[in-house]
Amino acid sequence: METRCFVFYPGRKVDLHHCVVPVSWRIRSGIRHRIHIEALMTLDLRPHQKRGVEALETGKVLWGGVGVGKSRVAVAYYLEKEFPKDVYVITTAKKRDSLDWDGEFARVGIGRTAEGTVGGVLTVDSWNNLGKYRDVHGGFFIFDEQRLVGSGDWVAKFLVLARRNAWILLSATPGDSWMDYIPVFVANGFYRNRSEFKREHVVYSPFTKFPKVDRYLGVGKLVRLRNSILVEMPFERHTTRVLRTVKVDYDVELFRKVLRERWHVYEKRPLKGVAELFLVMRKVVNSDPSRLEAVKTLVQKHPRLIVFYSFDYELHGLRTALSELTACVKEWNGHRHDEVPEGDSWVYLVQYAAGAEGWNCTSTDTMVFYSLPYSYKQWHQAFGRIDRLNTLFNLLNYYILMSNSVIDLAIMKNLDQKRSFNESAYLRKLGQGDVK
Repeated sequence: METRCFVFYPGRKVDLHHCVVPVSWRIRSGIRHRIHIEALMTLDLRPHQKRGVEALETGKVLWGGVGVGKSRVAVAYYLEKEFPKDVYVITTAKKRDSLDWDGEFARVGIGRTAEGTVGGVLTVDSWNNLGKYRDVHGGFFIFDEQRLVGSGDWVAKFLVLARRNAWILLSATPGDSWMDYIPVFVANGFYRNRSEFKREHVVYSPFTKFPKVDRYLGVGKLVRLRNSILVEMPFERHTTRVLRTVKVDYDVELFRKVLRERWHVYEKRPLKGVAELFLVMRKVVNSDPSRLEAVKTLVQKHPRLIVFYSFDYELHGLRTALSELTACVKEWNGHRHDEVPEGDSWVYLVQYAAGAEGWNCTSTDTMVFYSLPYSYKQWHQAFGRIDRLNTLFNLLNYYILMSNSVIDLAIMKNLDQKRSFNESAYLRKLGQGDVK
């Protein structure tokens, strides 16, 4: 008796009996028979993606810019080299809830139940739930959106899983310093633990209140190790990013009162420390009404707009200002998780910390940075939300609202240099010293 198996793809039905790509499984007394499927052909990989699949191995990091198709490469790698293991995708909560990964695997017949898959069973979850899978053995893990920095709980759980399972990691920004590579180096067996890495390579600065790396030893070895695990996926985009700086005002006298007198101008008391100094300086700058007017002007010019912001007081101002317009307003932040709006006129308000990564939008060509983030990674990831392989736009507009305040200029200088902004380091450069 002949058994025929079908997988449904958008617009067509694929008969697995006639597929020719060598990805197979067996069914014999409940175990899968070998049949060939057309799965890889349906993925329609581009040249840079094919090179990525060929170079990938378990324990490596797929390094590619935002929007170049890393998830598609991960699916193809699974089909070629890890099939038919159960596959676990650890990603952001937003990307899990949007079912992006479910859609990628559904294209090749991989589903969430044993009855609904032609290979292993798919599980997609967020980094916060990583501990749920500590007892998994012999599976295949895709760690999406790099979260393995430092020595916290996620890193400890990742190292346990890495010893027992095959895995790859996807990242647009794999590491800002050598310390960021420690978890992946340890998982690959280059070092026994974090302490061994630090003894061999790290020299700390003397006479500092907190541990601060002064320099690294054996950098040549570190470069070789990094190159052995990074699989770079360069790609020449069809899009062009057009960055436009929009000059906005700020209250100069109020700002000086905060910076020079160390005075909390909103609560009428002395400032308590460095962190509060910067929070209040940024509030003075970012709360200026000229920013809201700039956004309202841009909404008239670009009816579909994504606006990135940093703080809740910015969100409250934006809500009030945009309520005067007819555009549909949706949000993604710690309070609300609205999906990207649809229609001809809308504004999507996204907080950097909550939504800088893990989602995309190809229905608009315009983004506004209402304020600047400290993190270069968030800045870099935010740009990629509309710069995707499948966008129909060639020119992408990025409007950066910038004042002439020293804090805006300092943050922007660091972001331009692909570095995150550090408050204490900036104060020392100003010669201000510590705020008591």
